[in-house]
Order: sequence, then C-alpha cells, then structure tokens
Amino acid sequence: MANTEQLDATVAESQEPRAGSEPTTNDQGPRTAIKFGTDGWRAVIADDYTFENVRRVAGAIASYVLKHEDPSKGVIVGYDTRFGSPWFARAAAEVLANAGIPVKLANDYTPTPAISLAVKAQDRAGGVVITSSHNPWNWNGVKFKGKFGGSATPAIMKIIEQETAAGSMPKGAKASIEEVDLKAAYTRAVCRFADLDLIAKAKFKFAIDSMHGSGRGILAQIFGEHGIDFVAIRQDVNPLFPGINPEPIEPHVRALQDIVVREKCHAGFATDGDADRIGAVAEDGSFVDSHKIFAVLLEWLLTRKKWPGEVVRAFNTTRMLDRIAAKHGRKLNECSIGFKHIADLMMEREIVIGGEESGGIGYSRYLPERDGILNSLLLANVMAEEKKPLGALVAHLQKEYGQHYYGRRDLHISDDVKNGAITRAKADGTSKLGKYGILKKEGMDGVKFFLDASTNGNGAEPWVLFRASGTEPLLRIYAEAASPELVEEILAKSEEFVHSL
Repeated sequence: MANTEQLDATVAESQEPRAGSEPTTNDQGPRTAIKFGTDGWRAVIADDYTFENVRRVAGAIASYVLKHEDPSKGVIVGYDTRFGSPWFARAAAEVLANAGIPVKLANDYTPTPAISLAVKAQDRAGGVVITSSHNPWNWNGVKFKGKFGGSATPAIMKIIEQETAAGSMPKGAKASIEEVDLKAAYTRAVCRFADLDLIAKAKFKFAIDSMHGSGRGILAQIFGEHGIDFVAIRQDVNPLFPGINPEPIEPHVRALQDIVVREKCHAGFATDGDADRIGAVAEDGSFVDSHKIFAVLLEWLLTRKKWPGEVVRAFNTTRMLDRIAAKHGRKLNECSIGFKHIADLMMEREIVIGGEESGGIGYSRYLPERDGILNSLLLANVMAEEKKPLGALVAHLQKEYGQHYYGRRDLHISDDVKNGAITRAKADGTSKLGKYGILKKEGMDGVKFFLDASTNGNGAEPWVLFRASGTEPLLRIYAEAASPELVEEILAKSEEFVHSL
C-alpha cells in the first residue's frame, strides 16, 4: 500500500494502490464519537475519517453480521473514486476477514447500486461501501447494505451504531478476501429494465456526466454498444472533484448544461459520486430537478407500463406525486427523509416506485435501492416511447397537474442558531412566516409549514420545511410553490426566520 507522502503527492492523478506500507494513525487521545446519519457514517478525511475509525465501523458491521446474519455467506466490499477509497476498502475488508467473514472485494471503483445488486444476487450477508456520495472532495464515509440489496433499515443501523459505540472488534479464523468484478453483472441487470433498441431508434442525443464518480464509463458503454448517440464529460478519476461537489444539482451541473446546449442534445443525465442518485438537464439547458424526474417516471410507469404497487415519497418531496398517484388510484405513502425508510417500506409491500428529494429513486421489482444509472436509462426510455425531449415531458406534467416549483437552501450555521430556529418553528405561537399565515404544521421529519399563499389556480400548495442535520451544524430549508418567484420569496423569508431572535 502507498504511504502518506505518496498519497499526498498523487491525489489528483491516481488512487491505485502501490507497493509500500499503509498509512497508520497515531492518535493517542480519546476516540472520536462516530455518529450515523440517514445512510451510514461520513466524516472529513484525516480529521475524523481515519483508518482507525473505518476499522471501528467495520468491526461493528462484523459484529452485526456474526450476531444477526449468516456470516458464512460473506460480505461484499466496494468503493468509489474518493481520496483513499481503495485503501479504506481494503482496511474494512481485512477487519471483516479477521472476524472470520469471507469478503468479495471490488477490483475497481464501483457504483453503490452495483454492490447492492451483488449482495442480493449472490445471497451475501450484506455489503460495505466506502463512499461519501455527494459530499465535498475532502469527505469520505461508510455505507452498509442489507442482505436484501438496499440501504440498511433503521433497525439495522441502530444495531451497528450500538456496536460501534461498544468498540466491537470480533476475531475469528481468518477468512479469505477475493477481488472480483462487480460491474459486468450490474450492467447486464440495468439493461434488462430499458428498451435500448427503442431508445436507439428514437435518434435522440444524450449528454452523460459522471461527475468524476464511480459511475464513470458505464452509461457510455451501454449507449455505445447499442448505437445510441451521446457525448460524455467528467468520466476521469479526480478525487478533488475540481470546482464542484459530486452532487447532480445546480450549480454543480453547469458543465452538463453547457454541453447539452452546445452539442444540441435532447437531454443530459448526471450521476453523483457513487452513482445512486440522478440529476438531469432539458434540451434548452435548464436543470430538471429530482422532483420532476420522479414525476416523469411515475406518470410513465402508471400510464404506459402499468406496473402494480403503491408509491412512496420522502417528506421533503413534491406533492405533484400525490396528484399523479390519486389520478391513477394508487396509494401514496409519505415517509421520513433517508432512503433507508423507503427501503423499509419496500420490504413490507409492493412499491411501484419510491424516491427522495436528493435524486434517489428505486423500484420494488428491481431492488429496494436507488440507482442513478438505471434511472438515466429509464428516462431515455420514456423520451423514446413518448417521442418527446425531456423538457417537453416536464412541460406536459406542469400543464396536466399544475405548476410545481421547488427550491432548497443549505444554511451552515451554529448548533445554537440551528436548534433555536427549530424550537421557534415548533412553537404554538409561531403563526406567520413573513406576510404569509401558517395554515398548518407537520412534524414527521423537521417542521413543515403550509402557507396561505397564492397557488395560481391549480398550482402547488405552498409549503416550507425546516430540517436540522443531526451530525453537523447545518439546517436545510426546502420549499415548493406554484411559481419560482414565490419559492424564492418563501426561502428568503424562511432564512430571515432562522436568523431572527
């Protein structure tokens, strides 16, 4: 393995392991408290994200597998393109193997949904992914995937968090670590869900943006092999993610917007750092947020494909989905934020589609897992079947179900300000936001206000959601309304509310 100096010298060039000694930790102080968020643990590299702490989490996962699963089935371990990910994955694999759990270790940077698929298809006890998804370049993390091939349920994550706090580091007869290719089987699997011949016949041109993440090359390979016209950007490995966070939202999709217009594409698709989320760009270069993507796919599935099942959406997603589900007589379930809650519902009942605000969308008939590459293929399929570019599909939805616009602001503020804002939002005495009366409040996950504001006839019912991060000094504000101007006004007034005393 490479030593620390070698890693620093090559960070922007390559992350391939080299011969030598592995970086070691010299922390003699108290151990860092590891806090798990909605999808595992994330932290800043070389601050809290160290080899020691990765091993601690891996030890907790090993303990969970030994106590609650069949350890002889082994665990899949994969990793993304972030700084040090191959080395951290090897460290996690060694902890699992030392506990007596066989490991299949990815031999290359691999999309998170490919690891989830391998867990289910190969009947493994679980999966470990070294990734920090869409976070800035200096972060990394650890996700755990359940044996069902999706985000670990809240109950599983609670056990792993308890095992981490207890310092679990089980030992057993050392098991094997085998490096394997996980991408070929994954590519075949996602291709079975889209009519690639139809997409090719439609003669649309697509732009693909992997954002330097682990989805690199996969969509390009699929399109190339099936004669689908495309251009691709940011397919190289660059753990600095220059100029962006690998999150498929504005402003990070600016390069994709530019190339869609310049190359006269009919749509552009972006996947995040570990390729489980999607963002899109319409033919005119405008950004298509995850809410519109979800709505386009839902309408197509219910109208054209007629897949059975209910719909599930997270608390911070568009209520246009409610209108679509109601029109087609489907039950709409609302859940807390985090795909693990959607996955939980997918274990209990048939869900035709489930999704979240951040671009994670999944299907019960495939995996209880979000997948940016699969959803890119399905969006292309919708365009081909409807014979419309992406922007036209979105315009049709806005006409059919009313104008829905969405916005979000991330406020990096102190915990005192963050917690104070949430307390005031919950208070019975808070009855107005700026000039708008608060018609009702909901508190499933954060605090949501429904506002007495214009709906432009049949447009979106205006709402704003305040949600505090449980792991960092951050408060997110989400809003939906019937015009982009009203969304911006609501967000501005909400930010004033956060900072008021």
